Amino acid sequence: MNRTRSNRRILLLCTLLVCLVSMLMIRFSAAAEENVIPETRQLPRLVDRADLLSELEEEELEARLDEISERQQADVVVVTVNSLDGKSAQDYADDFYDYNGYGIGTDKSGILLLVSMEARDWHITTTGFGIRAITDAGLDYISDQFLPYLSDGEYLDAFETYADLCDEFLTQAKTGNAYDGDHMPKGAYPWLKNLLIALGSGVVIALLIVEGMRRSLKSVKMQRSAENYVRAGSIQVTRRQDHFLYTRTSKSARPKNNSGSSGSSTHTSSSGTSHGGGGGKF
Repeated sequence: MNRTRSNRRILLLCTLLVCLVSMLMIRFSAAAEENVIPETRQLPRLVDRADLLSELEEEELEARLDEISERQQADVVVVTVNSLDGKSAQDYADDFYDYNGYGIGTDKSGILLLVSMEARDWHITTTGFGIRAITDAGLDYISDQFLPYLSDGEYLDAFETYADLCDEFLTQAKTGNAYDGDHMPKGAYPWLKNLLIALGSGVVIALLIVEGMRRSLKSVKMQRSAENYVRAGSIQVTRRQDHFLYTRTSKSARPKNNSGSSGSSTHTSSSGTSHGGGGGKF
């Protein structure tokens, strides 16, 4: 009888041990799968989890991203989220790119723009040929052009500007002379053009208002002598004193070093992949 009870206990312990080992194996297997880089892309090139775009805008932008990516053979991606889930913007962007299988070719070439609304973070991560195409100086140039739109909530304009510039920079890099240092695309920033147009319109409106005011004062004529503007006997000078009013200062501009090339700074992500890029706030 005692032996039977002992055998049952041993059998129960063995069963519990097998169950425990099985559960641990399932957990480790799931964790391992999460950290495996897929061979093919798992998500679209536009992932708008923060819901910044309308359905029509999403279709338009995704089609543009797909066309550029397939023609350039480098994924150009836009991702928006509400939260970084405790990660830095750099780590989130790198991991999202790696573990969702983005990148074309053996070197997983591509560029991803991440926008997080929680603390208004943005980050661009580059991989493979994207690192050579988007140098540190190039990243500054690109961000200078889309950030004004992003800050103003003009999200489609921001993402289209980013996509078009990625296209231009990838094309230029294929010539063997990537945009870098003082070698950048020519032409004014789109937001600067809009600013100049707005300023010009404001000046025209102001001139029209002033002209209208001038015409309404036709009865007023300028007098040749200042005496006509002063009432006789109303001014009595009791004290005179000289005051120094103006000074002249000459300044020389400090020369800037714009001739050097910046290249691309790189780092290694949690998957062991080399990434370039950078980011900030908007």
